[in-house]
Amino acid sequence: MLDISGQVTALAERAQGLLAERPRVLLALAGAPAAGKSTMAAALHKRLREQRIAAEVVQLDGFLLDTAVLDARGLRQRKGAPETLDARGFLHLARRLQEGGEVVAPIFDRARDIAIAGAQVVPADCQVVICEGNYLLFDEDPWRDLLPLWDLTARIDVPLPELRARLIQRWLSHGLSRAATRRAEVNDVPNARRVLERELPAQLILAIRPETGGDIVPRTGMAR
Repeated sequence: MLDISGQVTALAERAQGLLAERPRVLLALAGAPAAGKSTMAAALHKRLREQRIAAEVVQLDGFLLDTAVLDARGLRQRKGAPETLDARGFLHLARRLQEGGEVVAPIFDRARDIAIAGAQVVPADCQVVICEGNYLLFDEDPWRDLLPLWDLTARIDVPLPELRARLIQRWLSHGLSRAATRRAEVNDVPNARRVLERELPAQLILAIRPETGGDIVPRTGMAR
């Protein structure tokens, strides 16, 4: 398992610095499918709470369209692609989060494969909102309208071959065997490639470097 403590420390320090200037920090944690966004977001959330900073994680997946809607649009096999999410709904949520106050958000229940409205409350006193999702730094309409809303942006940068291996393993862990590679190649890998090809600049890149033996290491800079 990769040690992400350095990345968590870097993100927490950046967020704390911004809190000196504003009551709430909106942090975008982006990356391709299987990059490790949920793991990073959970670790950062835990670290901030330990430092007595009120924080919440809001996941883009809460805005996945229902299967019935996807079927009507012929998009069931593309679930997870940009067009299978309510992008403008998430944009509206991000604007409300930026304004402050209590905000109610949906969550995605993976066990039941459905989004549940009103399942999460971001309280008014929340200081850091960690938003995580594939398309938070995505250069397509209307996703690119999110960029000005973020106070801090970070991307987990994983090479496509590694993402492909992780995506296949994800389906294997769900009980698929022969179909695992096909499921990954038909939908997940194209989504990952699309994210990589259309990425917007991030303030912090959390990158895997071969010279470090595969550990994720933080570096400051702009996305390539």
